[in-house]
Amino acid sequence: MTKDEIMGILPHRDDMLLLEEAELIDGVSRGKYHVRGDEWFLRGHFPGNPVVPGVILCEILAQSACALLTDVASADDADVTANADDEDRAGNQASAGNADNVKTSISTYYTGIDKARFKEPVRPGDTIETECELTKVRKPFYFAKGSAKVGGKLCVSAEFSFAVVVEKSDEV
Repeated sequence: MTKDEIMGILPHRDDMLLLEEAELIDGVSRGKYHVRGDEWFLRGHFPGNPVVPGVILCEILAQSACALLTDVASADDADVTANADDEDRAGNQASAGNADNVKTSISTYYTGIDKARFKEPVRPGDTIETECELTKVRKPFYFAKGSAKVGGKLCVSAEFSFAVVVEKSDEV
């Protein structure tokens, strides 16, 4: 996935989009981010010795799991469209329009981080390579585990969870 394709799944933009590419191979998401050195989170962390904060590394892991959601997003879109059609036929939709007037979007929300371990610092010039995989699904919650490496060395590993929420709104 290119950065543009990633933006089709994730709502993150500008300085909070921390993923440059991602791919899904055999149920494992792989992502990359190159630390340029001018990122906002390096200012002050730490002066003269910039290190990517652990919480940012965890965010990069979560964003890299986005490739795991490509199938989820298309399946949920189909479910939402079907439900909107059913609601329209039943006359239960809040607006007077039909399913064509309803815009759906999928949002992901971080719901937990467990067993996070930080092994090596990540610095400007490093390219972070991530691997993530789903371990359990209890809709709308998804559970995953992941790791990030720089130059083959483990920098962070964690288990995390997130919720996938389908939001409907009237198109304007």
